[in-house]
Amino acid sequence: MDHLFTVDGRTATPISRTGLAAESLLERQHLQEWVIAHPQVLGESVLVITAEYDRWADTDGVPARDRLDVLGLDATGRLVVVELKRGAADRDVHLQAITYAALVSRFDLDTLTQAHRDFLSRRGEVLDVDACRQRLLGHVDGEWSPELLQRPRQVIIAADFPKQVTHCVVWLSEMGLDIDLVQVGLWRVEGHLVAGFTKVYPTPEVEEFTLAPARVEGEAAAKKLQERSRSRNAVHVLVGAGLLPDGTRLLMTPRHGVTEALRTEIRSWVAEGTGRAAATWTNDTAKPLVWDADGGSYSPTGLANHIFTSVTGRTADGIQGTTWWDVDTAHVPADVDPEAWATLGGTDLTGLARQLSGARKDWTGLHALLGALPAGRWTTYGDLAGAIGSHAVPIGRHLGTCGQCPNPWRVLTVAGRVSPGFQWPDTSRTDTVADVLSAEGVLFDGETADPDQRLREDGLRRLLDG
Repeated sequence: MDHLFTVDGRTATPISRTGLAAESLLERQHLQEWVIAHPQVLGESVLVITAEYDRWADTDGVPARDRLDVLGLDATGRLVVVELKRGAADRDVHLQAITYAALVSRFDLDTLTQAHRDFLSRRGEVLDVDACRQRLLGHVDGEWSPELLQRPRQVIIAADFPKQVTHCVVWLSEMGLDIDLVQVGLWRVEGHLVAGFTKVYPTPEVEEFTLAPARVEGEAAAKKLQERSRSRNAVHVLVGAGLLPDGTRLLMTPRHGVTEALRTEIRSWVAEGTGRAAATWTNDTAKPLVWDADGGSYSPTGLANHIFTSVTGRTADGIQGTTWWDVDTAHVPADVDPEAWATLGGTDLTGLARQLSGARKDWTGLHALLGALPAGRWTTYGDLAGAIGSHAVPIGRHLGTCGQCPNPWRVLTVAGRVSPGFQWPDTSRTDTVADVLSAEGVLFDGETADPDQRLREDGLRRLLDG
């Protein structure tokens, strides 16, 4: 973050940048504790296993002096090796990270369980070995994979990175190593210190279009990681966009990772038990599916793997579970427009996430667009969604609960009718939407607004541009 300001209306005042050393903040006592308390700076869904780990030994049993700052485990089943520098990184910091990655790549579940138990004990939390083991197993999306443990991801956090480091990290990434560079900044704002963590490499575009294809080609472990990552990314997109309300019904159709013959076996197995074909969605990025068959919470891939193993007796390998689940559009949530809900039919969770990639529950643009929507015109939930890059369902849900949206009565269904779920924010109002729109100049044929007065997506975009 190059420039940071405090803002008061039209006035923007620069904020002075400082540093950890200048503020007498230390690497271990401060920066490391921030990372442990907020592991999201390391990526999505990282569990901190240990810190200050130094229990290595060479072949003669002589302890090594190397000390790993932080070791985490992400939900795809990969270890995350973290190297911290409170100032500018050393020219060979990436070599340190690679060394630690090589050392931990030989760890197994027992080693990690003991390390996690010792870490928690030092911090005053007492868990037995079995509880620690279950915490690690439960954090992973799918089956525990020793192959993925051998491919740790590395995260280097520093105030700045010399060109020698960035050049080497780019090349190492192209050669198949996963190394993230995260810049930590510190600012003094009105007597308070504000810390910021910014991922400077790889950017999402570099990761998706340059690095990922090279990493996955021809490698079974990387293929498994790719499928798990795709499923996890789909879940995060859906939760972030607010597409599916809690309680959404999902139906299973086995697709990715199984043959047609096996799909037939799975369908037969599903028909033999109550609730095996259905699940309920919750907006939990880790385990969003509650399976009807046992009431347990699963990730989409975790549940697909569980079903695969129940049918075949074998461990699944590389299933992308979000392709197995479709929205049951016959069950319409109470706060959703039925017409908008029907558009979700025929597309699995992966497909829905692909449509929504980049959408977030930031309604600033929506509010601005609604405020610019002129009297005598109306639009639809779908038109609004297209203009701001969302979907009609979260648009409708937001309008129904916000209470601060400008001109919500000017948004109708695609048929030009008032949504059955529309309610005035002021519950004491007795006039109807049609009354208000008619007074503003919108013509009605019965309950249907004049389609010529509809402001479509391209017109809404022009409002935003203007």
